[in-house]
Amino acid sequence: MSGTATVPDSGAPAPAGKQPTAPPPRANRGFPWTELATTVAAFVLAFLVGALLMIFSDPKILSQPQYFGYLATQKVVSAYGALIDGSVGSWQAITESTAQAAPLICGGLGVGLAFRAGLFNIGGQGQAIWGAILAAYVGFSWHLPPVVQLVVAVIAGVLGGAVWGGLVGWLKARTGAHEVIVTIMLNYVAAGLLGYLLTTSAFQRPGRTDPISPVVDWNATFPRLAGSQLHLGFVLALLAAVAVWWILDRSTIGFTIKAVGANPNAAATAGMSVARTTIIAMTLAGALAGLAGVQAALGPTTGGTPVPLSNGIVGTIGFDAITVALLGRSRPLGTVLAGLLFGALHAGGLAMQSIAQTPLTLTTVLQALIVMFVAAPMLVTKLLPFLRGRRVGTGVPSSSGGLA
Repeated sequence: MSGTATVPDSGAPAPAGKQPTAPPPRANRGFPWTELATTVAAFVLAFLVGALLMIFSDPKILSQPQYFGYLATQKVVSAYGALIDGSVGSWQAITESTAQAAPLICGGLGVGLAFRAGLFNIGGQGQAIWGAILAAYVGFSWHLPPVVQLVVAVIAGVLGGAVWGGLVGWLKARTGAHEVIVTIMLNYVAAGLLGYLLTTSAFQRPGRTDPISPVVDWNATFPRLAGSQLHLGFVLALLAAVAVWWILDRSTIGFTIKAVGANPNAAATAGMSVARTTIIAMTLAGALAGLAGVQAALGPTTGGTPVPLSNGIVGTIGFDAITVALLGRSRPLGTVLAGLLFGALHAGGLAMQSIAQTPLTLTTVLQALIVMFVAAPMLVTKLLPFLRGRRVGTGVPSSSGGLA
């Protein structure tokens, strides 16, 4: 008799005394529009809660209860109308949304790729800072020919983020240091080093005593379409998404990254190097976050002038990228769509503030509400019972870093 067990044919009778049982239902199996319906419902709920916040935080509405309905409707319609108009209401608005989305897409791809390897890359902020530092330095100090200077600046920024992320992977692989703690601490180190560099003669603008660098050469900025904010950086962000998709779904290292992320012990048993994969994954994640910093340093401003290097040049890109990756379920396409959504919210938020006199911080609240409802489908189905029974997913974090 052979030592290997055979699997009975599916048509064989069940053993005596046991009744055949049906296999358990698979998560997310069934009607493909269920996921979309739940996501749309999450957005509707987020905007409804946002509308309530706008209404009940406005003393003008609360002080005139006899006109409550009229004033509340006027407030919500004007605010959301300004949001739509400022994000997709014109070609200029659409291109502004793409400019705001470009660094978020790159940073989200870096966080999402690390998630797929089972790593929590909270250090996108520090990696983006180093990407901005090196890209800006090449931009204002290396006076190279057109095209060449831009290419060198982009490469320098990507390498800066890759080294900063690879350091995290190396520390985790060689010493067992937890990547969450290391990345958070390195964020502070990167921010502190940026502040120090801006006080040195190599980075500080001549004749100035405040921490600001010379203006980046025009040759080193991303070219854009005339009369719009659509620039080459957005194209690079889309190409980065395609590259991440190819790496994860078409390459050997991508298979290894996903295998280690799903079960590092099983991957090691199969002969895969968990330490090497950790270093590679964090290096790639850092490179993508560094590209987000490059976007901030080399992307033209609304007025069309190049951006000088300063302490707040990357803003909160690294932290917003975590939200984008979670909303995009750590998938390249989902990250692109989530980045475009948040870019539109950022662009539309400025219009809400100027046209509807709505606080800019409300767009941040809307982003948080959207993520909360999208990330908690069980809460959505609880609030909207008609979706219950159609939704099969569990809403718990999956091994890929997204949500099941």
